[in-house]
Amino acid sequence: MATLRDIKRRIKGVQSTQKITKAMKMVAAAKLRKAQDRIINARPYAREIFQMLSHLVTEHDINTNPYLKSREEKHTAVVVVTADRGLCGAFNANIIKETVRYIEEELSPNKAKCKLFCLGKKGNDFFSKRDYDIYFKKTGFFSTLNYGSTLEITGELINGYLNGSFDKVVVIYNEFKSVIQQKIVVEQFLPVPVQKKSGSDAHSQTNYIYEPTQEYIFNYLLPKHLKGQMWRILLESNAAEYGAQMTAMDNATTNAKELIRTLQLKFNKERQAAITKEILEIVSGANALKAG
Repeated sequence: MATLRDIKRRIKGVQSTQKITKAMKMVAAAKLRKAQDRIINARPYAREIFQMLSHLVTEHDINTNPYLKSREEKHTAVVVVTADRGLCGAFNANIIKETVRYIEEELSPNKAKCKLFCLGKKGNDFFSKRDYDIYFKKTGFFSTLNYGSTLEITGELINGYLNGSFDKVVVIYNEFKSVIQQKIVVEQFLPVPVQKKSGSDAHSQTNYIYEPTQEYIFNYLLPKHLKGQMWRILLESNAAEYGAQMTAMDNATTNAKELIRTLQLKFNKERQAAITKEILEIVSGANALKAG
């Protein structure tokens, strides 16, 4: 049976942990506001540039442009976006689980031909200890996330795709929905899934005169689209991570509070039992003296 000193020591330990989780929740909340503002600003740009590409694309582009033309999927690059740190609930575990499922089910029997891009320390730690081909890794950059990271990652993807190292690029990441909700997304990155609109959709679009040419503008926007999409994906994952961390720390703080209440109740019971025992010993001793 635990002594009063042991229980008191446990209460102090849980109280110290509660202070840490509460502070981490406040830090995550502050970072989340900034990350949320960044993703809200990035989404319209990524959406509009994709719509412009859909308007500009021609059948000739779809059949000949190396960024759009589909080819036999001999090798697939899977970009898995996790966090650099833990303490964010099932954020990393869910992404890793979905990546493993996608490789084993969607790419089977070409698992050996899958090339992984691990963005984030948690994903790299998991897959580097198992039988997976890690083509590229980048860790420790989410705390100072900037557009330069996007250029490096996108450059590696584009170079590998154009030189034939892989024939398709898929990104698996957490999309930010709200503080308490993140959605796992499996999104094709290359070839760019843009299609020429036809029928009523095509007739409803405004006809423009392009300068210098429609093809030139399309080829100019295409790399910007890829960079913008990757930037949006990183921002989505970053905001989702802070939301998951904030929720996890809030739950931890609440659980610590409940544990302190339980330990305090146990402490009071043990203290009451000890006092009662001492009183009984005193009374028994007094009665023994009287009897003697």
